[in-house]
Amino acid sequence: MSPPNPTAIPVTLLTGFLGSGKTTLLNALLRDPAMAGCAVLINEVGEVGLDHLLVEKVSEEIVLLESGCLCCTVRGDLSRSLKDLFMRRLRREIKQLDRVVIETTGLADPGPVIYTLMHDFFVAERYRLDGVVSTVDARHVHWQLGQHEEAVRQVAMADRVVLTKCDLASEDEVEAAEEKVHALNPAARVLKSRLGDLLAGGPAGLLEGMSLYDPATKTADVARWLNEAAADEQERLQRRRNVFGQAVPPTLRHDERVRTHVLRFNRPFRWVEFTTALELLQRGVGERIMRIKGLVNVEGEDTPRVIHAVQHERYPESALPAWPDADRSTRLVFIVRDLPRESLERAFAAFGDYQAEPVGD
Repeated sequence: MSPPNPTAIPVTLLTGFLGSGKTTLLNALLRDPAMAGCAVLINEVGEVGLDHLLVEKVSEEIVLLESGCLCCTVRGDLSRSLKDLFMRRLRREIKQLDRVVIETTGLADPGPVIYTLMHDFFVAERYRLDGVVSTVDARHVHWQLGQHEEAVRQVAMADRVVLTKCDLASEDEVEAAEEKVHALNPAARVLKSRLGDLLAGGPAGLLEGMSLYDPATKTADVARWLNEAAADEQERLQRRRNVFGQAVPPTLRHDERVRTHVLRFNRPFRWVEFTTALELLQRGVGERIMRIKGLVNVEGEDTPRVIHAVQHERYPESALPAWPDADRSTRLVFIVRDLPRESLERAFAAFGDYQAEPVGD
């Protein structure tokens, strides 16, 4: 490892599988005064982004990296955004830039992102990857790690693993989750979070001891994955344009059976009809629903409700203090396997005849 540039801006990569609590952890981090001067880059997939709307506006610098997954199609966007942040700081358009947090999608392989941060010449000279934090739902760790390679890589490449929702899990489940994590990544520090003390030690308790990301401290698989990322990057550069000067479609890294569907409804929902439609979907095809996240316009309410669900489980909803933008429509993002958009639309149309507006997937 080369010695770190003492003036380089530290970068923390926040990963974690779908529904594991990345955005909740990010909000807890940003609320701490110690994180003043932190810029946030958020990666989303789907035609309608939601995660950046759910990040509390403590940080004035929130950059949305959309139109694809960081490990597949938008690594160039990541480099450009980091370059832009640095140049804006030089021009004093940003008052303070002491740290950058990059939140990936739940399906992202961290390897290509780590490779970009460590080997892009401009970025590596001005930023340093100080560590990778991965969130893991203590109750779903066996399902996630047993079925999804991305979840395995997120844990194996992490310096810190935060077991989330420990208050909803039994002691045996938490202990089994910790053992599973240690088996994959013996060097990672494991923290357990519960609602109310999500970040009991503050940013220092989470980030302390991370100074420069070192793949040599990980398992042999991590080195192999990073080598694969290097090879993929070379192929991407060579294939960027074909002999006719036309862009070559990117190679996607994920299961082709996994799709993201976005449903938008302009008509406000009656809450009972909305929850009934959601329960119908979860009872009938919950095993194919990897993630649901959304802002819901509820009839008679001035602010949106936020809903989260994974498979058959719907988490307690919350309400934002205000609409985060001028759009007052209900926006639902479904990440599913082998489940067509039409099936989702029919569930809502069956209760109160709610019709989804056309949105590209």
